[in-house]
Amino acid sequence: MEAPGDDFEGIALIDIGSLFGRKQAALVGVDISSSSIKLVELSRDKAGRFVVERCALEPLERDWITDGNIEKFDEVAEALRRVVKKSGARTKNVAMALPASAVITKRIVLPGGMSEQELEVQVESEANQYIPFSLDEVSLDFCVIGPSVTSQGDVDVLIAASRKEKVQDRQGLAEAAGLKPVVIDVESYASRLAAGRLIEGLPEQGKNALVALFEVGSVNTSMQVIRNGESIYDRDQAFGGAQLTQLIMRQYGFSQDEAEQKKRSGDLPDDYPNQVLKPFVDSTAQEVARALQFFFTSTPHNRVDQIMLAGGGASMPGLVEAIMEQSSAPATIVNPFEGMETGSGVRLNKMTREAPSYLTACGLAMRRFAQ
Repeated sequence: MEAPGDDFEGIALIDIGSLFGRKQAALVGVDISSSSIKLVELSRDKAGRFVVERCALEPLERDWITDGNIEKFDEVAEALRRVVKKSGARTKNVAMALPASAVITKRIVLPGGMSEQELEVQVESEANQYIPFSLDEVSLDFCVIGPSVTSQGDVDVLIAASRKEKVQDRQGLAEAAGLKPVVIDVESYASRLAAGRLIEGLPEQGKNALVALFEVGSVNTSMQVIRNGESIYDRDQAFGGAQLTQLIMRQYGFSQDEAEQKKRSGDLPDDYPNQVLKPFVDSTAQEVARALQFFFTSTPHNRVDQIMLAGGGASMPGLVEAIMEQSSAPATIVNPFEGMETGSGVRLNKMTREAPSYLTACGLAMRRFAQ
């Protein structure tokens, strides 16, 4: 997927109607990955600070979701029902996301001064050039980013398209769990929106800083380099926490389910930290350094100012230190709830422990306040 290179905070592939009007209707953000479902609901207090009202995570069995495709619809829908019940969320409006690989985005230049209807017609006409499917088969959305930087009097427009069945799968899951899907976003946009708050906490509010955001998932690790709210580079690599599970299986003769369960609980033999975990952490750090090297060789840049680590695999002991040693750049584990208040319905210790996993869900929940 081409990096859109814009400061747009998200794009809805289904009509959100007046959801983001003045009332800012309640909304839960739900992130469905290959290994778990994460739910976040945010509000704002009188001072304008974010408040975490709901937060819950439900593991998924392996092979229920593969490469972003829902293979076991009923099982995933039931898991979504469980996470909603566990969280105590009462709102039905939900923002969900598709993997970047399932969405085509393109930034185009159109004449300024057109009405919304004229823009729609023009976008559909232009989209035919970039989308390798009939427009009848896709969900299409667009957003005017602002005045064009290359063509005076024109505007830059971001278009996004996904196959209708991909969008309908997410809609169907929400509806099966008794929810009302109002936003279908793109995962990388949602995580960038949530990371933006944290980047503002860097020196000089992160202005002009090059931030490499790595989301270490179960099967894949995604990287995007962010500068001034724009994604200037992205890359996916096929490594993640599932490889650690495989190593545990081989080392100790556990079944896959057993290895996964023991990895999560920490109930592993005494030699695990040195014999299995440390080599895997070092290997992960090398993959991160290699991804950065690809960025340096394919762009004019030769450094990053900050590495941010998110996802379920980000909290592995020793990973931050190993990455800093391999890459010579400062690295931190992301806590998307940093600086937020917490409501009475949130278990603070559990939320803090699992915080890096919630980056995308948090960005989706923030869509309630995106204008």
